[in-house]
Amino acid sequence: MPRQARLDAPGLLQHIMARGIERREIFKDDKDRKSFLDRLATILEETQTQCYAWALIPNHFHLLLRTSLSPLSQVMRRLMTGYAMTFNRRHRRAGHLFQNRYKSVICEEDPYLLELIRYTHLNPLRAGLVKNLKELDKYPWTGHSTILGKGKNPLMPSYLSNNNRRRAGKSLAEKTVEDVLLLFGDNFSEARRMYRHFVRKGVDQGSRADLQGGGLIRSSGGNKAGLLGREKEDRELADERILGSGDFVAEVLGAANELEENRIKERIPIDQLADKVTSYFGIKIDDILLKSQRGKICEARSVICHMAINEMKYSGASVGKFLNIRRYSALRCGERGGGNT
Repeated sequence: MPRQARLDAPGLLQHIMARGIERREIFKDDKDRKSFLDRLATILEETQTQCYAWALIPNHFHLLLRTSLSPLSQVMRRLMTGYAMTFNRRHRRAGHLFQNRYKSVICEEDPYLLELIRYTHLNPLRAGLVKNLKELDKYPWTGHSTILGKGKNPLMPSYLSNNNRRRAGKSLAEKTVEDVLLLFGDNFSEARRMYRHFVRKGVDQGSRADLQGGGLIRSSGGNKAGLLGREKEDRELADERILGSGDFVAEVLGAANELEENRIKERIPIDQLADKVTSYFGIKIDDILLKSQRGKICEARSVICHMAINEMKYSGASVGKFLNIRRYSALRCGERGGGNT
């Protein structure tokens, strides 16, 4: 069954997860983790995307983001493609780093923002990377310690020196941490204490199916019994790409459809798209028309297919004709390219 298209619109809260191909490690050591966070920090500041929570696990990562005007697909493409190229060069490997495309679930803010911040930050504890909450408080590879004020915020771009910060004011990363603390109180010292108490209460909750998306059905833990007695028009709308009430699901779907129509109107010719992608990868456009499976050529071809088919809504046949490959191959390339976008 083909995947549903991603939903996206400015200002939406989205829970992102991406896993290494064949569940392999995408972070082998602290240098990898720092490289990923440095890249993420720059992208967040440049695109004005807020990151409320994050966690790096050896074979996957979690992000809780709110996009601004830059589409999520662009943010994730810059992050994942750039990191994959750096990782491959450093570890002398070739090919895809991430398994298929990243997963994104749009979340209704009022009932789920705090729950998802807690759930995301407890990932290292659930994965056994730390033994207890006390160790998690100082663990540098999740946003929990930053909110507690236990260390430097790794999502602060390195190019924002003290002088630049004085002129420009607080960075988006600093403002986002303050936004989280304000959910617990106006006094930041007390807010940190309340935040930690909130996180502690979630330690024993384990992996929660009710935070995985799917409207009211998923929000109720997958129990459909509560919906059976309702009239058809009163049943909650559900969509696995969205976590929230039926009204919220309907609102998001409506906004996404309108945005998708505008994107289709604004799509660029395939040859222009190919020129932009090949320039980014530092290869010639003629290279992708050959049936080479070399690393950069294969990755560039996959990104072109994904953007053309899934984002600009070109047919697989038209993309395959341009790239001199079969329609089915173009569709498969589009799926693989989603892991880098």
